[in-house]
Amino acid sequence: MATPAPTTVPPARARIGSIDALRGLVMLLMLVDHVREFVYLHAQVRDPMDLGLTPPDLVLTRLTSHLCAPVFILLTGLSASLYARKHGDRWTASAFLLKRGLLLILLEVTLVNLAWTRSLLPPILYLQVIWAIGLSMVALAALLWLPRAALILFALAIMLGHNGLDGLVLQPGDTGYLLWSILHQRGFIDLPWGVARTSYPVLPWIGVIAAGYALGPLFAAPVTPATRRAGLLALGGAALAAFLVLRGLNGYGEPVPWQGGATPLLTILSFVNLTKYPPSADFLLLTLGLGLGLLVVFEALPQRGLGWLRAFGGAPLFFYLLHLGLLRLLHDGALACGFAGPSGRIEAGAPVQIWLIAAVLALPLWWACRWMVALKRRSAWAGLRYL
Repeated sequence: MATPAPTTVPPARARIGSIDALRGLVMLLMLVDHVREFVYLHAQVRDPMDLGLTPPDLVLTRLTSHLCAPVFILLTGLSASLYARKHGDRWTASAFLLKRGLLLILLEVTLVNLAWTRSLLPPILYLQVIWAIGLSMVALAALLWLPRAALILFALAIMLGHNGLDGLVLQPGDTGYLLWSILHQRGFIDLPWGVARTSYPVLPWIGVIAAGYALGPLFAAPVTPATRRAGLLALGGAALAAFLVLRGLNGYGEPVPWQGGATPLLTILSFVNLTKYPPSADFLLLTLGLGLGLLVVFEALPQRGLGWLRAFGGAPLFFYLLHLGLLRLLHDGALACGFAGPSGRIEAGAPVQIWLIAAVLALPLWWACRWMVALKRRSAWAGLRYL
């Protein structure tokens, strides 16, 4: 009897440790913020950055999560550039971005909303960060065909110039309201069973993902690590300097001006209390400047010590879906067991407890992500690339 040919498994794809580590860090910060959301799910804080109503320690907890979406979307664009370089043509990268972007949009309106609302057809369908990432990837599938110089100009114009459009406010029924609600203005879109809330207007995020794609050549083989770190540091420093100038002038770049507070801490919090929906130019300059600085740090650190963060960053979509499901199960289980205060919410006390809950949850999530990363490496199934 003939011996069957051995099954061939493609070699593990080389990954850049600093990118996965930074992605893992912002995912953990996202976990903290989502723990905060579920803790206050039954008694929502109207605005966790409202300095007049929210304790400073809770404001700081929320503030750390501001890094998440900008850094993650920037790294998504960078990863797409590396993917295109690895496969040698933009057609492959464009097709991958289109398919993955459409998948993310589908997941947002199904599994993600199910985790947040317990319903596949909720009265309000929230179109949040996964939706924004998906639409940004679809947009990048077309934008990556631009010359790099044009792509850089486009990214800068969108990220820094979109606040010039803040005065354009459309009402339901106005021509272009639907498109404008998706691109730049938070709004409600009528559905057959309710409404959709465009929580994450996508236009600035398209600029961020395009900027990430433009960073790709810094990670090409001819570029030395020292040159790459110097380039990233210069870009991050320039972004932070521009933020300090614009924010200090208290004019263009942020719709909400800062003002002096009763204490130095409150003044600082007012200075960095920036608009996220959609992200203002100041918001993007601060968060992306810090993100590029962190990428330099992770480039310089020994890669072996970053393995635990890389496990999270190597399976981002798997982590996202798993952590939402876990939070929903724990939240509903706690309520069923009577662990709720008079307000009808789970009592958590000081924000430090939110961080402790997130730290406890991070452990099983790390094991799960580590298993998924190993499965992706040894499996020949292309579908795992989307996780």
